[in-house]
Amino acid sequence: MVSLLKLLVRFVGFLLLAVALVAAVVDGSKSIAASTPVFTPVVQVWLELSPATLDAARAAVEHHAGPFLWDPVLKTVLAWPVWAVAAGLAFVLMLAGDRRRRRAAVL
Repeated sequence: MVSLLKLLVRFVGFLLLAVALVAAVVDGSKSIAASTPVFTPVVQVWLELSPATLDAARAAVEHHAGPFLWDPVLKTVLAWPVWAVAAGLAFVLMLAGDRRRRRAAVL
């Protein structure tokens, strides 16, 4: 059962890696066209896809975890480029779903 869960976590990690690659290509294309670096923030994509869920997520985080977590922490992450956030999450998920057992290093 644990190996199936790890497989699912790894699969989601690979999907996020694909999203990061597509977002990087889109930002790169926009940057070439504009002759200046262009980075699409996560909040912009979220607002384009589902603006109501952004407000719901903000309300839920402020209610359950406190307003401190939303304003300086998550608001900062939402301002980062999509490719960076997706790549970071992909790395964490693929690391968490790694098949290999880690052995303690013998010095």
